[in-house]
Amino acid sequence: MSKPPDLVTGDLEAPHGAQVGPSAGPASAGSGRTAMHDLWLTGTDTPADLAGFTSEGGQEMVPDESEATRKAQMGTSVLDDYDTAGSDDDETQIVNLGPQHPATHGVLRLQVEMDGETIRRVKPIIGYLHTGMEKTAEALTFMQGPTNVTRMDYLSPLHNELCFSLATERLLGVEVPVRAQAIRILMTELNRVASHLLWSATTGMDIGAISMMLYGWRDRELVLGFFEKTTGLRMNHNYIRPGGVAADLPDGWEDDITGIVTGVERGLAEYEELLLGNPIFLERTVGVGLVTADECRAYGVTGPVARASGIDYDVRTHFPYSGIEQYQFEVPVFSGCDVHDRFLVRFEEIRQSLRIVEQVRDTIPAGDWRTEDRKVTPPPRARIDQSMEALIHHFKIFTEGFKVPAGETYQAVESARGELGMYLVSSGGSKPWRLHVRGPSFANLQAVPAMLAGSLLADTIATLASVDTVIGDVDR
Repeated sequence: MSKPPDLVTGDLEAPHGAQVGPSAGPASAGSGRTAMHDLWLTGTDTPADLAGFTSEGGQEMVPDESEATRKAQMGTSVLDDYDTAGSDDDETQIVNLGPQHPATHGVLRLQVEMDGETIRRVKPIIGYLHTGMEKTAEALTFMQGPTNVTRMDYLSPLHNELCFSLATERLLGVEVPVRAQAIRILMTELNRVASHLLWSATTGMDIGAISMMLYGWRDRELVLGFFEKTTGLRMNHNYIRPGGVAADLPDGWEDDITGIVTGVERGLAEYEELLLGNPIFLERTVGVGLVTADECRAYGVTGPVARASGIDYDVRTHFPYSGIEQYQFEVPVFSGCDVHDRFLVRFEEIRQSLRIVEQVRDTIPAGDWRTEDRKVTPPPRARIDQSMEALIHHFKIFTEGFKVPAGETYQAVESARGELGMYLVSSGGSKPWRLHVRGPSFANLQAVPAMLAGSLLADTIATLASVDTVIGDVDR
């Protein structure tokens, strides 16, 4: 057995072969390795040459408080929202919010710098839920990909599956049957309804309307019951796959859709009666969490948050997919820029999604629910019992997967939180060479400091909840 290295004083390989600091030792003879420094043990004095790298403590926002550093910290030139004028630095304090708190789905920590009850700056700290899903995608076949990506934004799993499948099909050059496209639109719009209902329920409770939690959960259950009946699961479905969907719609699905539309529309009217005329709700939401249209563009904010700030952008109308352009619907846009209008946008989006769902129910054609291209679709079950070739093909497609021609593509869909994009690269094998995801939650979270700076601490939860961040969509 070889001798283990000395972890305290052993030679370390400098990244660029350069010596760092006075403690650097001589180069190891014949190995080309350079001794960089002795490791610093926690609890001992900080070596002088490392002091510059370890000066940031848990209670310090940034070591340099200059204006240029603030710009670099925020990554934008939008500075007029940061209320720093007239404040005495000796009177400020930093409050850590999270990482466990009720206003986000997942774990998110906010460092909030306070001047009395007024927020000066906010620093979101992410990484508590990192799953490495983009890297994991490189180890899974294209057939297995939807099983992986469906877990990123776990409140919009079908949008994740659709985006990955569309990107794969574009590289394959495969056409999906019209019925399969209609099913995809039906399921993703229902997913948008379920996600907005969950947001309405939890955000209503966050600002004190506890009954909203009961009503929102009640109506969302109608959609989840249909998902379970169709896909076998209530979330993380792996239902939309390259080439089509996993199974056709169940018998009696038209009646289920009618029941969902009736139940959710009735519930929506109750939400509006409960909330929109309530003076406490108006006090907690109107003029709270402001973010302008210019700031949304600067931070890349999309979805309901951007549309509540007057930006008329929706992937479904600007870059249609799966035949959604043939259905009649409107993109609701409001100009309040605050938490209140984010409620209005989502309520109206629920109505528009139900409108699309009804059109799919009334116009869906008969036909195949997955492509007949044998390169990506396994043979029918009955053929496996009759043909050795079919059995071999079935075995290979589920073990080796199908090969995708070399190339790269970017595909976007409109998820419940905004533009969800996937950049997919294939080297010609059966697994992606690279997958990078443009998660809407990640971009939208960047705008939270701009929303909160200058506001009261009591508005933090309402503002953060209104962004509807799913941390699984941030930490990939």
